[in-house]
Amino acid sequence: MSALIEFDQVCKFYQMGDTVVRAADHISMKIERGEFVAIVGQSGSGKSTCMNIIGCLDVPTSGTYRLNGQDVGKMGRNQLASIRNEMLGFIFQQYNLMPRLNLMENVEVPLIYARVPRSQRHARAKAVLEQVGLGDKLRNKPNQLSGGQQQRVSIARALVRNPPVILADEPTGALDSHTGREVLGMLQDLHRQGHTVILITHDNSIALQAQRIIRLEDGRIVYDGDAHAPEATMIRPVIQGGDEACS
Repeated sequence: MSALIEFDQVCKFYQMGDTVVRAADHISMKIERGEFVAIVGQSGSGKSTCMNIIGCLDVPTSGTYRLNGQDVGKMGRNQLASIRNEMLGFIFQQYNLMPRLNLMENVEVPLIYARVPRSQRHARAKAVLEQVGLGDKLRNKPNQLSGGQQQRVSIARALVRNPPVILADEPTGALDSHTGREVLGMLQDLHRQGHTVILITHDNSIALQAQRIIRLEDGRIVYDGDAHAPEATMIRPVIQGGDEACS
């Protein structure tokens, strides 16, 4: 059986004037079903590029990305939108909630795209909001909530279609430390429930909450292994990547 997520020599580069920026430089990795993985690195390391490719928001310049055995690079726009909605739940640093919609309506958005009947949408949205502790605020607007509560709505929206993969991009970045710990605890709960959780972060202490760390530097993997191994917090040695050009 193939890995749930597989990068095979994935490159992504951008031309900026006379300079080629290698945002991803021959990255190969596999993430199995049910793992809790942190992809960690500083600004410019390539972690956001990896997130965008995993999330089917971008495609590689070269190499192959397979999601659940399917070659994402061969998909059209409609196929990409469909697989995002079915396979992936997104949690963003800035929540990305719609300010004019109440919590129920915000959480229902993925179900509307999936053409789920109204009564089923309401029931599912209510259930996941109750799951994240907001069952008493269904009709509130986002601006009536704290930052931590808004992130809970974002988590509920990510869960509403019960996707196998939860992709969390700096989910604690806009939160105080106490609320951030609560959100990380929720991600660990989702992992225990069987979801594959991929956490994107620049913060070592947050990355250590995962089971496995994939550390990036200059578009290359410099560590891939147990989050609790002594070398997990080290930048070097480089274990993958080369000087060959992406092609």
